[in-house]
Amino acid sequence: MIVRSAFVTLALALVGAGAGAAAPADPKLDTMAQRLQACTACHGKEGRATPEGYFPRIAGKPAGYLYNQLLNFRDGRRRNATMTYFVEHLSDDYLREIAAYFASLDLPYAPPAVSQAAAQPIEQGRRLVHEGDAARGIPACVKCHGASMTGLSPSMPGLLGLPHAYLVGQLGAWRDGQRRAVEPDCMGEIARKLSAQEVNAVAVWLASQPVPADAKAPPLPAGTKLPLECGSGGR
Repeated sequence: MIVRSAFVTLALALVGAGAGAAAPADPKLDTMAQRLQACTACHGKEGRATPEGYFPRIAGKPAGYLYNQLLNFRDGRRRNATMTYFVEHLSDDYLREIAAYFASLDLPYAPPAVSQAAAQPIEQGRRLVHEGDAARGIPACVKCHGASMTGLSPSMPGLLGLPHAYLVGQLGAWRDGQRRAVEPDCMGEIARKLSAQEVNAVAVWLASQPVPADAKAPPLPAGTKLPLECGSGGR
């Protein structure tokens, strides 16, 4: 009961700050790090999470990507009762502040979890990530998420350093229509072409890869044409 009470108190502080509550006389008592402690209850200290478990790392992700996801939770395109509760009354400007704060955190990644998967699904996942499947209209993941799979700013997230369970869950949610993005929803289109076995293979390979020392997402090169039109990508 005490933990739940503290969690709700943090959530109310987050919502109150976003709704324009009066700032305390001493600004050092009202930092973004203090306001966003509710986020770290799930996403880990400073939003860096771990390769185990389910919750994704948000520290260092491109600000445009984080902002789009907060909008998706607020506006019902993504479904998570806790996330919706936190952001449903927050303004666009405050969501941008939250996204900018977590995007600014340049923190080291933990080593990947040790994979117990057989070689075959790992190789199948590697092929889909690096080569895709042109015959079925599935582009390689690296075409949008960057050659090193650390993302492309402002809006393409890195896919390394995420838990296997989270990767499977999100790809599965896109396949089933439980997760959506601004139309045209390119990830939904891709995920629906993947079998459950391929979803797992991609997740196994991604979760087993170490994250490069420099994991900051470089800018999307000017004039780059993505393989599919994406409503939230490249913004």
